[in-house]
Amino acid sequence: MPIAGGRALPVWPQSSSEDRTATAPEPVDRRPVAIVGMGYVGLPTALALLASGNEVIGLDASQQRIDDIRASRVDLVSDDHERLRKFAGSDTCTLTTDPERLAAAGTVVICVPTPVDEHLVPDLSALSAACATVVEHAVPGQTIVLTSTSYVGTTRDLLLRPLADRDMHAGRDVFVAFSPERIDPGNTVHPQNATPRVVGGETEECTRRAVAVLKGSAPEVHQVGSPEAAEMCKLLENTFRAVNIALANEFATACGHLGLEVTEVINAAATKPYGFMPFRPGPGVGGHCIPCDPHYLLWQLRRQRVALPLIDTAMTAIATRPRKVVRRARELLADRGVPLSRARVLVLGVSYKPDVDDLRESPALEILAELTQAGAVVSYTDPRVTELAVAGKRMESEAKPQAQVWDLVVVHTVHRGQDLDWLEEQPLVLDATYRLDAVKGRTVV
Repeated sequence: MPIAGGRALPVWPQSSSEDRTATAPEPVDRRPVAIVGMGYVGLPTALALLASGNEVIGLDASQQRIDDIRASRVDLVSDDHERLRKFAGSDTCTLTTDPERLAAAGTVVICVPTPVDEHLVPDLSALSAACATVVEHAVPGQTIVLTSTSYVGTTRDLLLRPLADRDMHAGRDVFVAFSPERIDPGNTVHPQNATPRVVGGETEECTRRAVAVLKGSAPEVHQVGSPEAAEMCKLLENTFRAVNIALANEFATACGHLGLEVTEVINAAATKPYGFMPFRPGPGVGGHCIPCDPHYLLWQLRRQRVALPLIDTAMTAIATRPRKVVRRARELLADRGVPLSRARVLVLGVSYKPDVDDLRESPALEILAELTQAGAVVSYTDPRVTELAVAGKRMESEAKPQAQVWDLVVVHTVHRGQDLDWLEEQPLVLDATYRLDAVKGRTVV
């Protein structure tokens, strides 16, 4: 049994997902669960809680987002789309922009984005506003669970202290915990209801109440001794990934100089059954986890004059990766006597990862902007992203990229089921995904 803070903390196992669907656990508090923020994390969380037998109030500041959810104009895996069709409009699911509805909830789960700004400084505006709203409308007996990734101490600064200022003390009047989200958009191999959760409450009763709500939507819940331990857990998870992706990119560079295929090397290393986990190089990192979350830790420790040189170097390497793709494009074109300033360049795939239409922090946006600034005639094609804006300019996806011959095709994202046979007819293909081994003549970064 795990130990944290000097006390034994149990893991609460669940049966299979089929059993959870058939016999949903009885919630401790029969009042609705309110989800604050119905975005890429909040909406799947709401659907998982609905499926586990809870009544849900979905609160979002954007009426457009509420309308999109009602119309199913949202990016979800197929299972969640089925859940949305089942629950949207039912008596158990209320969608609203009215924060007054929070007072009716027995549990409030906060799921708002925590990005960084253009200077890589944490942007806490959405989180601060959401927490302030929750504190303002908190009622005695409520359980409040923060899931948004942030610096260590966020739960204390934005919830526990402001609640105490209202004479609402955790463990007595309200019950406060942190439970980091573990949702990977588009991932059908590790859906939310098959991924364990971590919970750290301010008191044992805070933890117990948070577990009672969350255990129906996860195979198990692992308890830690404080909100701070749970906050640091999330930072470790994504910093681990960031450092290893930076390492994979660096090995790609080393292999290129030594005339080796990095994918072959990684696949060989991955045959070792212990002490190794494969990470793949690519054009950069997108989403609001890996390119953002470690900066919360760097920012917090920098304020305390504590250096984290390994993490800092890895994040710098990740941030500069898209520019390296553009430099490689310039080199390849120059080798063929084509200046980048007049080249016709197509970027294949612009979402930040396969099988989603999510553009958050996508390296493709920077690649498109850098190529445009260099004077190239730039287009893109992506069946999941019909239009986008780069440097204030609207662009539409090329519906038939195979009908043209491009000076260079930069492969950024490949979705399942895409026909890429036409790449064989292109004179120059820069495979930034390192996955198109079968494309004859393709070059990597």
